[in-house]
Amino acid sequence: MRKKKRILILSEGFGAGHTQAAYALSDSLRLLAPHIQSRVLELGTFLHPTLAPLVIGAYRRTVTTQPKLYGLVYRSQDRKTLNRLTRLALHRICYAQTAAIVRQLKPDAIVCTHPFPSAVISRLKRFGLEVPLYTVITDYDAHGTWVSSEVNTYLVSTPGVKHKLESLGIPPEAVQVTGIPVHPNFWQPHNRDELRARFGLRQLPTVLVMGGGWGLLKDRNFLHHLLRWREQIQLVLCLGSNHSSLRELAEDPRFRHPNIRLLGFTKEVSQWMDVSDLLITKPGGMTCTEALAKGIPMLFHKPIPGQEERNLQYFTQMGFGEAIRSAETVDLWFRQLIDHYPEMEQARSSRSAAGGAAYSPSLCSQAIMEMVP
Repeated sequence: MRKKKRILILSEGFGAGHTQAAYALSDSLRLLAPHIQSRVLELGTFLHPTLAPLVIGAYRRTVTTQPKLYGLVYRSQDRKTLNRLTRLALHRICYAQTAAIVRQLKPDAIVCTHPFPSAVISRLKRFGLEVPLYTVITDYDAHGTWVSSEVNTYLVSTPGVKHKLESLGIPPEAVQVTGIPVHPNFWQPHNRDELRARFGLRQLPTVLVMGGGWGLLKDRNFLHHLLRWREQIQLVLCLGSNHSSLRELAEDPRFRHPNIRLLGFTKEVSQWMDVSDLLITKPGGMTCTEALAKGIPMLFHKPIPGQEERNLQYFTQMGFGEAIRSAETVDLWFRQLIDHYPEMEQARSSRSAAGGAAYSPSLCSQAIMEMVP
């Protein structure tokens, strides 16, 4: 009988995408390689369940209330590794306990989907840990904080990200272009008619509006503009874990309409994408990659300065989406959906084929499966 291999997958809760990628890898490996066992940990939350939510909450407030400041810091550190203060903080709160976890779990390989656990494991490797470290970059940019010479292999989204890592001193042979992993639910399409019946949707153009894992769609003027189309287009608003915004919209009589659906956190995003004709979203790496796998066109709403701007740049340059510059951008797309709805299925198939040429959803998992010693 083939010996079971163990993979420890480490993430952090700074945005939903990092941990989504971790679980996507875990479930993909379970599907592709039954001889591999995997375990996912949000390292900071696991080690410090009281402190971590406070730190993540502070990060969330900075991103949402001072996006320009966040973007300035991101750009100023673009080509720099983690600074001395951050490394010291990680040393004090993580290194010893992480070493104990590794000794207990005895993984054959460690995969990191966030730069902080990657930095922690890299330091342990400098002091003698002999476990391969694979780092999955979950955006369409390679910020300097991801970089460490102790990483055995980087798995990245595009050749452009590979080139940037090389410019930061990473050897070309240490980088594989695999795309960002998405859950196996996104690998295959679902039956749209069956989904419409299950979700109680009419056979109308359907637009999915996503605010990210934190539900960052707080632009009420923008949402109210979308309401003008509610007689002709079904609007599905997904606010993630932002319970207060979800409750506020549910109590607003303008959103109580048969063609409007309000969703909180859901594990059925792949099905909602399949039944939708257009996605309006923030350009987060995971959501955009999931939409790429589904072949759904995208409109991008207010990117956070930093990695979301880089994501937007990639997807618009590749022709997979368009930035919302004004309300007119939305109106043009909505009119096209209404006027050409019967032909949307064929257009969706063409986009799916184009996306498939640029992205293979199982490639990242297959690469890790082949590298595990």
